Amino acid sequence: MPTNYLEVPLSRKQVKHCRMDDVEVARRLHKKHGTSYYFATCLFPWHLREATFALYAFFRVPDEFVDNGAPEQARQLLENWRTDWQKAYQLCDSSDPVLRLNAEVFHRYQIPYDYSETFLAAMFRDLSDTRYATYAELESYMYGSAAVVGLMMSHVIGFADPVALEYAKKLGYAMQLTNFLRDIDEDFQQRGRIYLPLDELRRFGVKEAQFAERHFDANFYALMQFQMQRAHKLYKDAEPGIALLSPEGRRAVRVASALYRAILTKLEQQGSNPFTGRARTSTLEKVQRTMSVWND
Repeated sequence: MPTNYLEVPLSRKQVKHCRMDDVEVARRLHKKHGTSYYFATCLFPWHLREATFALYAFFRVPDEFVDNGAPEQARQLLENWRTDWQKAYQLCDSSDPVLRLNAEVFHRYQIPYDYSETFLAAMFRDLSDTRYATYAELESYMYGSAAVVGLMMSHVIGFADPVALEYAKKLGYAMQLTNFLRDIDEDFQQRGRIYLPLDELRRFGVKEAQFAERHFDANFYALMQFQMQRAHKLYKDAEPGIALLSPEGRRAVRVASALYRAILTKLEQQGSNPFTGRARTSTLEKVQRTMSVWND
């Protein structure tokens, strides 16, 4: 792929203002599919909010291709999306509202183009990989599917020290692992995927058949406890990085972290059993959790 046009982003003067109808398309996608994240995003000032809506839509559309289509159809849709995105970035324009909006956002906030390619590579990987042998292997996938999300958001919000990017990756891993734990049943029943590392299943004596049978026992409980403790540690390790972000974005990121972490609490309240239902926080719980961290 030619990369000459990818090496130097357009200057801010060359970037057009986001079209409000494009922002609205992205906002609706975000509100429909990402309730906790959407709630936190609405705490940003408007210019950060519209950029976050844009990025969420950029992540969501390919994810929908992968999760809801036949593999070959999804692969073709992804290929087309990647080609159209390359053109949109180059021209800072597109007939697709999500791509047009993201071309503007990527250039305005100087988001490295490579992050988008890394994310799309993870989406292609989802079409072929349904198991991960070790946590290191899973983390390599999560770098593309989640860590680069944190990296992109750091560029949008702004940061005082490049070390903030390392913390952003940890928060991305924490949120992704939380999603995996919440969606264990859906991922297996609908897509045949097991994201928990196979060597850790063996360590705790959990069989793959238990996912199919929705069989939750003491071994599965121990596995869930181990994974949730790992996620909690990732959230804790990521916390110092929030203070390195631009002040206007810190609170929303702190709230997003707290709301995702609350999903783990809901899982714990249902006995750590992912088969009893999808762990969700109510609007009241979101407000309560937001207030608890607002002045931190």
